[in-house]
Amino acid sequence: FWTTNITSCGANASCIAAKRVDTSAAFFLSIEFQETSGNVLRTQRVAFGRQSNDQFTRVPYLQFMRDTRQIGQGVIIGQPGADALLEANKAFYAEQTVLTAEFTSRFPPAPGAVYVDALFASAGVTPTAAERTAAINAFGAGGTTGRIAALRSVVDSGSVRTAEANPSFVLAEYYGYLRRNPTDAPDFNDAGYQFWLTKLNSFGGDFRSSDMVKSFISSGEYRVRFGTP
Repeated sequence: FWTTNITSCGANASCIAAKRVDTSAAFFLSIEFQETSGNVLRTQRVAFGRQSNDQFTRVPYLQFMRDTRQIGQGVIIGQPGADALLEANKAFYAEQTVLTAEFTSRFPPAPGAVYVDALFASAGVTPTAAERTAAINAFGAGGTTGRIAALRSVVDSGSVRTAEANPSFVLAEYYGYLRRNPTDAPDFNDAGYQFWLTKLNSFGGDFRSSDMVKSFISSGEYRVRFGTP
């Protein structure tokens, strides 16, 4: 399907370039990416304050790849049982997160409302009243089960998804195309990442108008690594 999406352009160079950008973006915007890689980034943001736009706290490349593989293990979207398996994988990932010493230290036992407010604060977002209530209700009677459920509710909230959308989109370009952290060689700083995030934000998240995806798949670094299409 995706190959045809590009080859249908024939020899039309501008069509090919546009379709390559659309195809690339489609993978990031897909349910599969958002609920595997995206879930990793949102969970780490809520649980540990690891925001994708912060070079000092963002989830590093190797952990991102490892955790994404864990959540996506055995999942083939469109195949029977895929949704159930993905749900089970995400639930297990959340459970593992809540049971870590780091999480317990950051979020000691507390009433539901206190715990939920701390999760949203860790993510750096202000929830809607409905999102806060949903997370508190998910917490229920508390305990490990309640803490996991509330974490997942916050991770899947619209406020967290919106806050992480553009930062994770830019980060995905580095991790997917360049296979490295934004601060790794040849950059050695976060200026490139911040440039593209600022530009994407200035265009309201429009990856076409901002030329972000186009620039990554046309970059010399990408083509040296993977070849010119």
